[in-house]
Amino acid sequence: MTVPAMRASARVLLVDRDDRLLLFRFRASDDLPASHFWATPGGGVDDEETLSQAAVRELSEETGHILAPQRLGPVVAVSSGPARFGELTLHAVDSFFFTRVDRLTLAPSGLEAHEREAIAAHRWWTVQEIQTTSDLVFPVGIGALLPRLLTGDLPSEPVSLPWRPATAQ
Repeated sequence: MTVPAMRASARVLLVDRDDRLLLFRFRASDDLPASHFWATPGGGVDDEETLSQAAVRELSEETGHILAPQRLGPVVAVSSGPARFGELTLHAVDSFFFTRVDRLTLAPSGLEAHEREAIAAHRWWTVQEIQTTSDLVFPVGIGALLPRLLTGDLPSEPVSLPWRPATAQ
């Protein structure tokens, strides 16, 4: 049996001054039970890059927001499981940083071609909207963790979140 290659990604739970979380709308792949899903900014970690370096690079590419890696703080959550990237199935490990911004106007000038194709929209979501939406939101379980993070209660160890909703396992 062949073990799938691992793909590490660094993602950012970016919250504005109104306690809303930034999410991007993506077209879903065939292995998901929806036509689209919402996910945080972030992406793959390049060779020789730390998780925090990847997170701030991805944040800059996808939003135009420049942030120093030390401003991210610790990883507050992780999620992992199988993911398809084109014809490949990899074992993905997503690490989530939590950070706040006062105000942000998106200027995503660094998007790669496949990202421009895949990202259909962006939106700032309240906790209540995340907790009550019928849309698929990644990371799964962020609606339960986000209230804790918003009060400043950052976990001492990353919280393990489900990879997929129970209906998509």
